[in-house]
Amino acid sequence: MSDDMLIKHCAPTLMGLKTGNMFSFKFETDIEEHRSLTEINRRLGAKGLRAIPLRRYKGSTLIYLFRPSRLKADLNDRQAMKILGEMGYHQDSVGFCIAGLMKKLRENADFPHEIGLFLGYPPEDVCGFIKNKGGGCKCVGCWKVYGDADKARQTFDKYKRCTELCCSLAEKGYSVERMAVSDGPADKAETYDRIRSGKKPFRLIRRSVRPLGNIIHF
Repeated sequence: MSDDMLIKHCAPTLMGLKTGNMFSFKFETDIEEHRSLTEINRRLGAKGLRAIPLRRYKGSTLIYLFRPSRLKADLNDRQAMKILGEMGYHQDSVGFCIAGLMKKLRENADFPHEIGLFLGYPPEDVCGFIKNKGGGCKCVGCWKVYGDADKARQTFDKYKRCTELCCSLAEKGYSVERMAVSDGPADKAETYDRIRSGKKPFRLIRRSVRPLGNIIHF
């Protein structure tokens, strides 16, 4: 799998602006899939990122690139916990929640509505989508918005500019490792400021992160 695929589909997550992204990719063999994901995790694990296969469908693998620390915080939100509880998720850990999502994805071709919680969507919007069955939203961007439309539009624009910036830098030879931001408030704050100003967000404070195995267990 090329770096271009990760940048095209996951730039906001790489840059620390988003909890996670998902995209489909067709591997030639199971061995290629295993090697590709192992390589991604080797390259990006120290930045607090993790890539896992969620399901295989019609010859393609649905890949989830995410930040376990941010996902843990997102799923600990009271409204998010309520939604997941109502949907039958075991919430003992982030790993249990991901396992529940994987089970649903593999049992049904359609995406479960609560999948937005794993992608950093506001719980208010996920709840609104479920209650309104996808209708009556205030605006549509990366997701359907039922809460703060102005804030959502700003977020959509930020994601778009982030992706455009990363694609442009990739053309100039920047690697995914160099673009990826380490977990940490200082890194995220600098990334936001540099994207707003159009500067390259690579003078970042490097900090260690906990091993991913301490956060997610299957």
